[in-house]
Amino acid sequence: MINRFLYEKSVAYQECLIIPFVFSCVDGQDIYSYSLLSEQGYTSILHQSENPAKLYSNQLQEIVAIAKQHLDSQVILEGSNYFRQRYTYDHNLIIIHQEAGKCFYDHYAPEKLINIAAPKIFNSAFDCIDWVKSGIESNRT
Repeated sequence: MINRFLYEKSVAYQECLIIPFVFSCVDGQDIYSYSLLSEQGYTSILHQSENPAKLYSNQLQEIVAIAKQHLDSQVILEGSNYFRQRYTYDHNLIIIHQEAGKCFYDHYAPEKLINIAAPKIFNSAFDCIDWVKSGIESNRT
């Protein structure tokens, strides 16, 4: 079972966000795996997939390199910077989208790669992030 996704170590590559996590611990050494989010969302077979390369590493940088190499072997477009505005707050991932003067967001909890964002529109990225942070803090109490 995933302890938590290491969103703060995530890397945007091509149309995907590579999100490492500790898969296992062997002799006191962490073994890393990764999951993917796709800009295309549910229309992509890679969206929310776990380690499609089926390779693991004891180094974070190496697991990211493995994921990149696997993505290079797929037919994937360059990407549109969909994951450019992403933030980690209290181990939660917040991805901000701005379109036509409005702000939307995706919100992923630390242990589950499922978007839990409420359908809400904001006027600015700051308002959006502030609202999500308030929600996370209120759920803690």
